[in-house]
Amino acid sequence: MKIDHGFRPVGQNRTNADQTSKPVQAKSFGDVMVQQNDQRTQEQMQQKLQDIHRQGERLAKLMTVRELKLYRQMVKSFLEDTVRRGVVLKEIKGFDRRGRVKRYKLLDEIDESLIAMAEELLESEEGRIDLLSKIGEIRGMLINLLF
Repeated sequence: MKIDHGFRPVGQNRTNADQTSKPVQAKSFGDVMVQQNDQRTQEQMQQKLQDIHRQGERLAKLMTVRELKLYRQMVKSFLEDTVRRGVVLKEIKGFDRRGRVKRYKLLDEIDESLIAMAEELLESEEGRIDLLSKIGEIRGMLINLLF
């Protein structure tokens, strides 16, 4: 009896082309978590930026102290998050020309997109931030008058 090597049962009809295709790289759990965390961070920062713009519009319409305080807190929180997530301080030890140990502190930009978002916020909200500084000056003058 002759056996045909080309015949295979159903579901096993594989060609050599399938075997030569690129293997799928398995991502580690840590890589997936880092990617998800980065994506979630970007989404949260975008949401905060939108909230700041909406609050700025409300401040422009209502001009109350409550709206101003809320707006200042939102901007402060956004900038703190940007700095915390986007910039890290590294310390490197090196040697100077005389051979003494010297410490260098370097600011490393981890996430350029977060820093770009902060710069965009500062540019777009520049008028409102100027208004906040003027209100702060007026508040300072009033406090000086009281005491």
